[in-house]
Amino acid sequence: MRLRLTPEERRFSERAADWLTHNLPGELRPPSGVAMAEFDRAWQRRQYDGGWAGVSWPKELGGAGLSLVEQILWFEQCARFDAPDAGVFSIALGHAGPVLIVEGTDEQRGAHLDPILRGDEVWAQGFSEPEAGSDLAALRTRGMVDGDDLVVTGTKIWTTHALHSDWQELLVRTDPGASRHGGLSFAVVDLRSPGIEIRPIRAMDGGTHFAQVFYDSVRIPVRDLVGGLGNGWRVAMTTLGFERGTMTLGMVIRLRTLIDRVTDLARTRVDGRGRPLLSNDEVAARIADLAAEGVALHALALAFVSETKRTGVPGAAGSMIRPFYAELSQRVKETGADLLGRDGLTVDGTDDAQRFVPPYLYSFAHTIGTGTSEVQRNVIAQRVLGLPRG
Repeated sequence: MRLRLTPEERRFSERAADWLTHNLPGELRPPSGVAMAEFDRAWQRRQYDGGWAGVSWPKELGGAGLSLVEQILWFEQCARFDAPDAGVFSIALGHAGPVLIVEGTDEQRGAHLDPILRGDEVWAQGFSEPEAGSDLAALRTRGMVDGDDLVVTGTKIWTTHALHSDWQELLVRTDPGASRHGGLSFAVVDLRSPGIEIRPIRAMDGGTHFAQVFYDSVRIPVRDLVGGLGNGWRVAMTTLGFERGTMTLGMVIRLRTLIDRVTDLARTRVDGRGRPLLSNDEVAARIADLAAEGVALHALALAFVSETKRTGVPGAAGSMIRPFYAELSQRVKETGADLLGRDGLTVDGTDDAQRFVPPYLYSFAHTIGTGTSEVQRNVIAQRVLGLPRG
């Protein structure tokens, strides 16, 4: 793994910093609702117009055609300048687009990649079901071929940003007589199609980030299958590889910045005797542990990038990053909320409270989404370490 930047990479990083200096939004991102989604669309379009959308996507497919190293440098500058994150575009940019790049047809790539980068298409993921969460192969949503269409009936749950999404990755069972993994197909579906109902789910931070989606004989053109009929499990694993690995890189980098802010909070807030909270040995040790784990997580992410650059596709090692990030993220945000004392008991109080409390409440989803931490530890044991099934 190369740790030193080339002169070209340093110049890239400087250009990124200069662009962010002059182009950051002047207003704060709304916490939820239509205004939040419109803010994210506008920010994505601004990045597209400036040439910063899809840094590591192939040039012939609308991206900048640069390496994952430049992508990391872009993430680092965004974290440094506290730029808005991908927001409602997290799935479109994090794995829907990358999956279409490696698994989609020319028609599918032409239809969706540029609109994603422009900020015209928000995507959601349709994997989990009420009785098939971590056991993805147990899903029951059916897709029956009828002429040139796939007719889908069933439901998906915990669908992130479904209320604001235009398209969805959808994993359905198309051959009930096949093996659990062999009878699945992966399609992309227009969420404005007749027969789709989206019901929001209010999370404990007060937001409606999630929803349950119902499909009542929804017709999806067979041409919108990704990877062909019956190959859904393979495409889904590619999706999860991006979701657990490369998609998490930006979050890992931002998490280290958040650890710095927790440290600053401990320096500026005082106890009942007027002493900085950081002077307390227990607080100092807690923050030191977070900082050390943040460095270790960053190093693991860089090693993963090196492997992905060599192989071209994220491997099972991405499952090592996701649970590490999810659990560390919870502890970082919990520490920030704890340091706020009584100010940490509300989601809409001071700027510091808004910075730490809602993200802490939302962070509980991180150890469940993309497969629970327990499931991902099984993946690590079997696919990375080569241990036998228990």
